[in-house]
Amino acid sequence: MPSTRATVSEEASKGKGSMREIEKGERLVVNINTNAGFRPFIADSREIEGQTYLQLDETFPEGAGFHIYRMAAGSSSQPHEHTCHEQFLVVDGELIDHDGYVYRPGDFVLLKKGTQHSSHTLTGATLAVFIREIERNL
Repeated sequence: MPSTRATVSEEASKGKGSMREIEKGERLVVNINTNAGFRPFIADSREIEGQTYLQLDETFPEGAGFHIYRMAAGSSSQPHEHTCHEQFLVVDGELIDHDGYVYRPGDFVLLKKGTQHSSHTLTGATLAVFIREIERNL
């Protein structure tokens, strides 16, 4: 039986005759549950153990734009300052900020420009992150 994701229903295609088909290479789809495409997270020219990210839009620097960020259980982020607003959604796990605040699955967070923090996780965590530019490490 064909996947309904891979086909266009008759109802969905009504009125769309003037739209061109999406060409090969114009649509990138990666399932974050397969670990495909995750790369080690690099800060200050060194790989941060237990942290990986997946980024499809390479018009942004690595680790900026919209990306999926994973932290293994027991890992910590480097202390840093945001040079712009950062937004993230906790997909799974828990993340604990340096001030003790605990982010849980479903939390949608905005940390404003100038915010300084570091985070760690006891459980491991997956975040969907948007940040325009790389933060400044402290």
